[in-house]
Amino acid sequence: MLAAIDLGSNSFHMVVAQQQLGQLRIVDRLREMVRMAEGLDAKGKLDRKVEDRAIACLERFGQRIRGIPAVHVRALATNSVRALAEPQSFLVRAEAALGHAIEVVAGREEARLVYLGVAQANPTRDGSLRMVMDIGGGSTETIIGRGLDPIERESLQVGCVTTTRRFFSDGKLTRKRWRQGLIEVAAEFQQFALTYRQLGWSEAIGSSGTIKAIGKVCKEMKLTNGEITPVALWTLREHVLSFGSVDEIELPDLNEDRKPVIAGGILVLEAAFSALGIREMRVSKDAMREGILYDMAGRFGGVDPRESSIDALMLRYGVDTAQASRVDKTARSLFKQVAKTWKLDSDDMARLSWAARVHELGLAIAHSQYQVHGAYVLQNSDMAGFTFQEQQQLACIVRNQRRSISRSSLAALPDRVRPSTRRLVMLLRIAVLLHRSHEDERIKRKRLIARGNSLTLELNERWLDARPLLRTDLESAPEELKGLGIKLTIRLV
Repeated sequence: MLAAIDLGSNSFHMVVAQQQLGQLRIVDRLREMVRMAEGLDAKGKLDRKVEDRAIACLERFGQRIRGIPAVHVRALATNSVRALAEPQSFLVRAEAALGHAIEVVAGREEARLVYLGVAQANPTRDGSLRMVMDIGGGSTETIIGRGLDPIERESLQVGCVTTTRRFFSDGKLTRKRWRQGLIEVAAEFQQFALTYRQLGWSEAIGSSGTIKAIGKVCKEMKLTNGEITPVALWTLREHVLSFGSVDEIELPDLNEDRKPVIAGGILVLEAAFSALGIREMRVSKDAMREGILYDMAGRFGGVDPRESSIDALMLRYGVDTAQASRVDKTARSLFKQVAKTWKLDSDDMARLSWAARVHELGLAIAHSQYQVHGAYVLQNSDMAGFTFQEQQQLACIVRNQRRSISRSSLAALPDRVRPSTRRLVMLLRIAVLLHRSHEDERIKRKRLIARGNSLTLELNERWLDARPLLRTDLESAPEELKGLGIKLTIRLV
């Protein structure tokens, strides 16, 4: 059993599926209109009533997936949590309610997952390009891809909730406001419109509740057969404006909980059609939550986009692959010796391996403080498959591979990953030290023993005597490790 939870700015969704013979069979769906974006002010503070509404929803979701192992559950938060001034205070409550970890994804990673969900549900055989769009409560994702692979991904800070609040905050619908809204929102799409138009696409597909709702209304009004066209959008806009007020909007087959934000959704879609030159858009039943499911299933099957992201960074920054491989091999060897005692799992092993492979990434910028440069790149790069927290954790491990420990980088991590991150930092530091000379040779008699927060590293005495620089580094290590809370002892044998 697998469960995917999408904490959107407008709705929270959960999909539970069973994986059989490589196929996913949906067994349950839950959706609640939470409207997180509605309770978010300009300073990033969340209204307490809206927060309580979100927590209550997650408690219900948590009850449904109580029997599913944590490794089979993935919960991702999007734009509204990204916009919080103090996201961690909300996430602590939210994780306790759900009973599982919740991670925050960047806009482009959200776009990748949207595309994956839509592409899996709408397979093509000719390999042609297609454009996928998802209008959420606080952001809009636009992607061009081929097959299952996204080529261009963009995320804009415009959504049905935020756009309705921005242009119709008092509930009044006027032609002047709509025209101003179209100008401003279309300007956002113009940032990448030329690139998209030059690439082109054979079909446009829309996902998410907003676009699905607009498609249903177009069908009920007999404007189309369910697809969305420019003429249908213009007709729908004129119909909406005729009501004069958001509260008075009445559209066929439109749910009550979507009425307060449908004006903003139509405006965003009309602006996108205009700026990108979309002639027709059909609607997909699948979206980001299905993308999360397929992404999880792919990881279990050995297809992890995070591996490709690490390889791409190594290539882009000219990482010494031989040295990276040496450090990676030693780090994994040390990990296996202490994993049981330190209660580290396969996910921790993957994080340590990734950090080892890119630990010298910062050398492309400068040798001085290269661990700081590397950490900055890792924390701020667009890395497919990684969440904000995963990038933050990876950056922390790389930042603390040498010199003094950055307590602030550790303090910024969620409480649940801080203890394991300290231990992964320790293992990487030892591996980096042992290979400081960049020599391609076997380290004689390397053994690591863990007891609580104490480590004993056994090394061959003659081998170490031939390496005075390494010996000096190891002797100074205890002073540099104070910020980790781990004691390292060297035993010569």
